[in-house]
Amino acid sequence: MAKYLDPKADLTFKKVFGEHKDLVISFLNAMLPLDEDSLIQEIEYLSPEMVPENPARKYSIVDVRCADAMGRQFIVEMQMIWSPEFKNRVLFNASKAYVRQLGKGEDYELLQPVYSLNLVNDVFEPDIKGYYHHYSMVHLEHTDKVIEGLHLVFIELPKFRPHTYNEKKMQVLWLRYLTEIDEATTEVPDDLLEIPQVKKAIDVLKESAFTTEELAGYQKFWDMVSTEKTYFSSAERRGLAKGRAEGRAEGRAEGRAEGWAKGRVEGRAEGRAEAMLETAKKMLAMGLDRATVAQVTGLDMEQIRQIDV
Repeated sequence: MAKYLDPKADLTFKKVFGEHKDLVISFLNAMLPLDEDSLIQEIEYLSPEMVPENPARKYSIVDVRCADAMGRQFIVEMQMIWSPEFKNRVLFNASKAYVRQLGKGEDYELLQPVYSLNLVNDVFEPDIKGYYHHYSMVHLEHTDKVIEGLHLVFIELPKFRPHTYNEKKMQVLWLRYLTEIDEATTEVPDDLLEIPQVKKAIDVLKESAFTTEELAGYQKFWDMVSTEKTYFSSAERRGLAKGRAEGRAEGRAEGRAEGWAKGRVEGRAEGRAEAMLETAKKMLAMGLDRATVAQVTGLDMEQIRQIDV
C-alpha cells in the first residue's frame, strides 16, 4: 500500500508545481480567472528569488514563478498560516515582477499582466462565504472596466467543499488534491486518478520517491508550522487580553463598545506581530536560513537580521 505526503508542505508543493511544467500549467489554468481563448499553453520557470538591483532594497522569494509564451508572469505561493502582512507581501512581489519586465528605454506597451495565485490553509475572510477571492484594478462604478496589470487571487482552502461547487471541474479536482491527500490517505478516490495531470501529481507525493534527507526536511517543516501556530495563538491571546483591558479603560471615556473594539483590534495586531517574531526566532534556532524565515513569516530581512539566537 502506497504512503503519501501532504502536497501543502513546502517540499512537496515545490516539487509538484516547481518541477513539472504540465502540472503547473493545468493548475494555473484551473485556478486563475483566464478566458478560454487565453489559457496557458507553455511556460518557462523563472527564478523564485527576486534579488533587487539595489542591495538596500527588499529581497524576496516565492514558491513558484514562471512565464508563458505571451510574457505573462505567474507567481504561486502556499501559505499555511494567515497574517495580515501576507497580502502586502503578495502585492509587493507581484508589483516587483510587473515593474521588472521593462529595461531602460523600453516601451510600456511591452508590459504583460502578472497573476499571483495564493493558496492559504487558513480562513482570513470569515464574513465572506466564498473561498475564492480575486483582486484586480477596476473602476469603482463600472466594474467591467479593468486596468490590466496585476491580478491577485487568494483561495481559503478550509472553506472549500467539493459537493457545493459544480462548475470548473478541474478547479474542484485540484482543490480536492490539496485538501484530501495527506499522510492519512490509504486509498485515492477514483475520480482524481482519472485525470492524468492529477494522477501524476499524486504519484509525485509517494513517500518512497523521497530521500531520507528530504523526509527529514518535510518533518521539520511541519514542526515549524506547529510551532508557529502555538506562538501565534499564545501571542494573539495575550494581545487580546491586553486589548480588552485597554478597551475597558478607554470605554469609560469614549464609549464602552467603541473602546472595546479599538482595544481588541490593537491587541490582535500586537499579538500577531509578537507571534511572528517569536516564530522567526524559533525557526532560526532550528537551523533554517534567514531568507526562508523571512519568506515564511513575512518579516523584512532587516528584522530577521536583528534577531539573536
